[in-house]
Amino acid sequence: MRHAIDEIANSKGRSTEHLLLGVAITAGAVLTSAMIASRHAPTSGHPEIKRDYDRLEQPALQPPPKAFALIWPPLFLALTVSGLRIWNAQPSAARTQALTLWGAAQALNAIWMALGPRRLGGQLATAVASLGTSAAYAWRARQVDAPAASLVAPYLGWIGFANVLTEELWRKNAQKPTIH
Repeated sequence: MRHAIDEIANSKGRSTEHLLLGVAITAGAVLTSAMIASRHAPTSGHPEIKRDYDRLEQPALQPPPKAFALIWPPLFLALTVSGLRIWNAQPSAARTQALTLWGAAQALNAIWMALGPRRLGGQLATAVASLGTSAAYAWRARQVDAPAASLVAPYLGWIGFANVLTEELWRKNAQKPTIH
């Protein structure tokens, strides 16, 4: 069993305590981001958030809300495992930089989702920063642990598509007054 975990988590030679701390940190960061995203999603059960989204002119490429429920969980899992693999890599400046970028990408994702439909300009700026930070993480992660970088590739594709949707949402609704 430990051998299988070591293969997935890149944790060969690491103590169980180190591995568990890494799981707690990476899963905690991704879970926090996911919880913020779900709280501010139009399907969150908050009528005010749904109403704000419904007021916006939606992009033609907008996937159905159920698609997000299917897409995000595997992406969040891949982000967690990717961060964990970097956490378990041998200490180096590249590892520290990759972990910093990974954490920044999680924070930006949470901010992007928390801004919601009321602050489309801020949401767009955060989305672009999130994409750039995630791409920098993938580049740096590749230098530390290639499988960790590969795990984040689907997230980069999705976040790039989400950037297109956010820009289109902002563009279509730029003439409308900002809701405060």
